[in-house]
Amino acid sequence: MDIINEIKFTMPSLSVNESTARAAVSSFLVHADPTVEELSDIRTAVSEAVTNAIVHGYRGTHGTVEIAVKLLANREIYIRIKDKGCGISDVAQAMEPLFTTAPEEERSGLGFSVMESFMDKLTVKSRVNKGTVVTMRKKLADHV
Repeated sequence: MDIINEIKFTMPSLSVNESTARAAVSSFLVHADPTVEELSDIRTAVSEAVTNAIVHGYRGTHGTVEIAVKLLANREIYIRIKDKGCGISDVAQAMEPLFTTAPEEERSGLGFSVMESFMDKLTVKSRVNKGTVVTMRKKLADHV
């Protein structure tokens, strides 16, 4: 992995920090000169991943969400969002559209589907009672 630039930060698992995560990631990526659509896609995917960590990973308890963003060679973006929450017992099931662990909260169950549709690659690794790591990659368009 040829890293051109990177940031890493940790924040409390508070719902108000979802917008902070989006803003921090977008501010960092502006220097890569993404298109408005690419930046919007990345912001949405980050928002979904952070929301999942807060709502499902910590389920009303508190913890931290760690975000790492790397700008790689060839205009590829690498984003890792990690929590130390309850984990996911069946990742394949959790990634199915409309599946949610919080139906009483009127959650749509589309978080992973949204991330997958906006990014080029999505990987989810999880261990029960240890937490979840969501890794996303997106190749930015080359400039003409």
